Amino acid sequence: MTDSTVHNGAVFYDAECRFCVLLATRCATLLQSRGFDLAPLQGAGVRERLHLDPAELTTEMRLLTPDGLTLGGSDALLHIARFIWWGTPIRFIARLPGGASLLRWCYRWVAARRHCASGACIARKAPKWPGWAPLLVMPALAAAVTARLPGWLFMWALAGAIFLGCKWLTWWESAATLPRVPLTRSLAYLFLWPGMDAKSFLDIRKPAHTPAAAEWLFATGKALFGAGLLWGVARCVPYDHPLLAGWIGMVGLIFLLHFGAFHLLALVWQTVGIPARPIMRMPIAARSLSEFWSFRWNRGFNDLAHRHLFQPALPYLGVTGATLLTFLASGLVHELVISVPARGGYGLPTLYFLLQGIGILVERSRPGQGAGLRRGIRGRLFALTVAAAPAYWLFHPTFVLRVIIPFMEVIKAI
Repeated sequence: MTDSTVHNGAVFYDAECRFCVLLATRCATLLQSRGFDLAPLQGAGVRERLHLDPAELTTEMRLLTPDGLTLGGSDALLHIARFIWWGTPIRFIARLPGGASLLRWCYRWVAARRHCASGACIARKAPKWPGWAPLLVMPALAAAVTARLPGWLFMWALAGAIFLGCKWLTWWESAATLPRVPLTRSLAYLFLWPGMDAKSFLDIRKPAHTPAAAEWLFATGKALFGAGLLWGVARCVPYDHPLLAGWIGMVGLIFLLHFGAFHLLALVWQTVGIPARPIMRMPIAARSLSEFWSFRWNRGFNDLAHRHLFQPALPYLGVTGATLLTFLASGLVHELVISVPARGGYGLPTLYFLLQGIGILVERSRPGQGAGLRRGIRGRLFALTVAAAPAYWLFHPTFVLRVIIPFMEVIKAI
């Protein structure tokens, strides 16, 4: 068992956490003598090797077994305990009824507070209520003012209120931890940038790369493609097929704004030295459903949900519960901006997002990993099927007919 030529797996730790680095340093000799390699999670190619999305990369330690199975947290510790004689009590506890769940809870509790153990939580924190207040108040005011107006106006008012509330929350938290932020940069972040990456945008010490001409052409092409769908193809659809026209118009609007205009805006900010990242990063290239939702599709709200829902819930609900809670909250937010303005189709957007959460849990499971659902062509097909096939629930017919079609008529798209 002490032969260093035997390879029993690779252990990965968070190299940005002083507490984790200290433990890894102290245990390095012990682990290596038991046939385990030790490496940081932030190392080149580690995320791809473990098939993890960026949001879950450093939530817990990881262990890659020789047969390619990825274990995390207490499950990884239990695997290591098999090779250490004084790990017998831990294995005994895991065999007791509820013992494995208790060990997972204890690990998550410690992992959620590990930065404080290294002294990183002593810094002054800004009060939370001024950051959350607009997010709670503005949507209610928008609903009260615009509820009797046409559905498309109601939708844009609610979406805008939720968006500005989220922007304020991220600004409030980030501005308190950064050096003095110029007023012009704060206003630009709040009103002239759709992303939620406040720290990157506001930090005047962080440089940005100069975008290449190919990036400008690519972003412009996506915007023009979206405009062509919205004001060209959609109006060619026969009048007795409004659902088809509405769907074409929605796709065109997404390409025009999210893929095109917002990408161009990111390039503008990069040109003047602000490291603004596009919120859409080639979703079609996602190799897994986890990568699609956490890294490629609308990164602004994904980062926000991970910080304020997934991470706080993780110590209490575990990965499964925190994942489902995050997608449930996403479904409820989409109910507000889709079903409520349409005054119908309630529950369908929530059902869609719960299905996404279940799909992510399936691909993370041992059978899912064994089936290759997080890599290669199988991962791509699984992600495309789960994300795209039930999109009819998200943008349901009631929403298309009562909100999208009237909006397209107003902007002369049909």
